[in-house]
Amino acid sequence: MNKLSTVELGDLLNFQRGYDLPKKDFVQGKYPVVSSNGILGYHNEFKVEGPGITIGRSGTVGLPHYIESNFFPHNTSLFVNDFKGNDRKYIYYLLKNLGLNKKKSGSGVPTMNRNHLHPLKVPAYTDIGEQNKVSLVLSTLDEKIKLNNHIISKYESIANTIYCYWFVQYDFPDNNGRPFRSSNGKMSYNSDLKREIPQGWSWKPISKIIEVRDGTHDSPKPSPSGQFLITSKHLNSSGIDFTDSYLISDDDFEAVNRRSKVDEGDFLLSMIGTVGLSHWVMRITTPFAIKNIGLIKTSQSPEWADYIFASVNSVYGKAYLKQNQSTGTSQPYVTLGTLRNIPIVIPDDRVFKEFNEKIRPIHKAIYEKVEENNKLEKLRDWLLPMLMNGQVMIK
Repeated sequence: MNKLSTVELGDLLNFQRGYDLPKKDFVQGKYPVVSSNGILGYHNEFKVEGPGITIGRSGTVGLPHYIESNFFPHNTSLFVNDFKGNDRKYIYYLLKNLGLNKKKSGSGVPTMNRNHLHPLKVPAYTDIGEQNKVSLVLSTLDEKIKLNNHIISKYESIANTIYCYWFVQYDFPDNNGRPFRSSNGKMSYNSDLKREIPQGWSWKPISKIIEVRDGTHDSPKPSPSGQFLITSKHLNSSGIDFTDSYLISDDDFEAVNRRSKVDEGDFLLSMIGTVGLSHWVMRITTPFAIKNIGLIKTSQSPEWADYIFASVNSVYGKAYLKQNQSTGTSQPYVTLGTLRNIPIVIPDDRVFKEFNEKIRPIHKAIYEKVEENNKLEKLRDWLLPMLMNGQVMIK
């Protein structure tokens, strides 16, 4: 394998500042507008042919994004307008490995200037064949992670469809195996829920079934060592993203956990920003504490876990959270009281048991794919610096 060379970053690529496009001027289209944080929205025209690369220029700086399609680079980003004959995926992984988010200039809002980036001395393979080998290994892992996320999304869609069929349309199988409501099953209007539910069923606030807490409202100081503190912004469809989180001291970690310790089997709910994002914590491999995150203690009542998780993530659960969120600050948020009052319909024992038997294997399959992705991400993140620094060789 050819040896690494030390070159200036500007010898491998050329950055250019993105283009001004206020949100009010977006015209709905198919081309992603890529800001410092990633895709900001979609527009009806593009400025750059894909695949391409952007990094954050202002605000969230230095994080690279690889865009497959034609795109519109926002003025909060820099984009590569010349790859100088190099493998584009290799350049993307090279930028990821450089930790450019630490190369900040200016004060106040962090900024990144391309004139500070081009002269940077970096170790890199300049032979296109070697670049291809490195990018193939890393991109294969990323493609598998992407495929797993697609499968997870499909499983989640199936789970949601089953819940809607059983507990929104109320066409669960009756005692004769026929769809209940469509077969004239008896319904009763519930004045609290303001809708009909099957006769004999009831409802309870979630906190009457299971314990609901929230994370700390304080802001423990960052620490050079200790444990992670995560907030609502660290929850996403794939689970918990520790990238932008920070460490707090062991003492602060214990203090937060006296209020809101997360155990395996609990699930988390974002309370601020994008309200209602959820993550079922099936296994804890990286200890963490929570801030401004709802904590549903399903670990204490696993027999309710699948049903409550499906209920909170259902169309009714999401509608309740949206209707009861406050918008008086810069970001929407919900209170702990709101979380504790999420209405949960209580079905009869037969329907409850049969639903759990149907939904549990789907939740298990989701968990297995999430676990697989965690392992793939750790392998990729271990390989990335090893490959880029020449510590691992590809035969």
